Amino acid sequence: MEEWGPAMTAPTGQPMPTDAPEHLASQRPHAAARLEDRWRALVSRFQKWRGWVPRVEPFTGYGTTTSVRILGRVLLTDPQYLAMERRHPRADRRGWRYFFTAPAPGERVFLAIGGVTAVVHSDRSGYVDTRIAVALDPGWHDVTMTSDSGAVAVGRVLVVAPGRRLGVISDVDDTVMVTSVPRVFLAAWNTFVRHTSTRVPVAGMATLYRELAAPGTLFVYVSTGAWNTAATLRRFLERHGFPPGPLLLTDWGPTNTGWFRSGREHKETTIARLISEFEDVHWLLIGDDGQHDPEIYAHAARHYPEHIAAVAIRELTPTQQLLSHGTPVPTPGSHRVFGTVPTVRAPDGERLAQALATALRLG
Repeated sequence: MEEWGPAMTAPTGQPMPTDAPEHLASQRPHAAARLEDRWRALVSRFQKWRGWVPRVEPFTGYGTTTSVRILGRVLLTDPQYLAMERRHPRADRRGWRYFFTAPAPGERVFLAIGGVTAVVHSDRSGYVDTRIAVALDPGWHDVTMTSDSGAVAVGRVLVVAPGRRLGVISDVDDTVMVTSVPRVFLAAWNTFVRHTSTRVPVAGMATLYRELAAPGTLFVYVSTGAWNTAATLRRFLERHGFPPGPLLLTDWGPTNTGWFRSGREHKETTIARLISEFEDVHWLLIGDDGQHDPEIYAHAARHYPEHIAAVAIRELTPTQQLLSHGTPVPTPGSHRVFGTVPTVRAPDGERLAQALATALRLG
C-alpha cells in the first residue's frame, strides 16, 4: 500500500480501488492497442525530457451515501500551457484543440474526499475510474486529485440520497445538442472546427429537463463522444441551462478487443451499471431516432422493465435524418417496441414534455 505523507494513507481495512474491471485487465490487448502503448511510451519519455509534467483533468463523478465513483484523466502538459489555462480557464476554443492531448499512463494519483484518501494509478490511456468507500451526505462534494508532480485539481462528485426517485439518462448528440452525428464530414466539422460556444441546443430540451429537475432527480448524460470533449459538453450544458450531472463518455482509441470501442455496447453497459448502482431510481431514458438509441432503450426496457419509468424519443426531421445517416427516414430499428414501458415520441422538447406529463403519471 502506498502512502501519501505521514498522515494521509489509504484507509485501513479497505481494499485499494482497482483501475479497470477485472475481466478487461485480464485480457491481452489488441495488436493496435499494443502498438499505441509503445508509441505513447516513446512520446511520453520525450515530453518528460522536454519538461512536461503530469496533471489531472477531473470529470464529474457520482455515488451513494456509502461509496462514490471518481473519474478523471492524467495528461502530460507543457508548463507554459498550464499557466495559460490558469489565466484563462474558460476561454472558448475550437474543438480540435481538445483532441491534441498527451495521456500519461501508469501515473500515481492521490485522491481525497470526505476525509478518506487513496492512491490509484492511471490506466493505459491515462484514465482514472475507481470507486471508493466513503460516508457522505447527499449533494455535491469536492474530490481533490493530486498528481506526482504536485499539480492539484478539484473535481465534483454527486451523491444521491437513498429512496425512490426519478433519474434521467440522456443522450447528447441530436438529443440535447444539434450535431448531425454520425455523418462523418459534418460531424467532424461540428466537433473539430467550430468554436464550442457555437453549438446549438435542440429546441425546448433545456426547458423540459428543468421541469423534470425536481429535488433529488439524478441526471446522467451518456454519449459515445470522446472524453476529450467533456469540458466542451459541460460548458454547453451550463450555458444553456441544462441540469448538472455526470457525463459518461468513451475513449476513441484501440481497446483490448479491436481498433475502436462499440458505442452501442458503451451505452448498454452504462445503463446496466447505473441501474445496479441505484436500485431505488426509476429511470427516464431520453434519446433520438437518428442513431441506435431506440434499440438500446428497447434492450433496457426488456431486461429491466421494473427500473425504467418511461422512454422519450426525439424524432429528427427528414433533413436532420439525412444529415445524420444519409437517408431522410429513421434508421431501421428506430420504432422498436418497448414492452410495457410508457414511450413517447416528438420532434422537440416542448411536445415531449406534454406527452411525458401523461406517460409518467401512467407509469
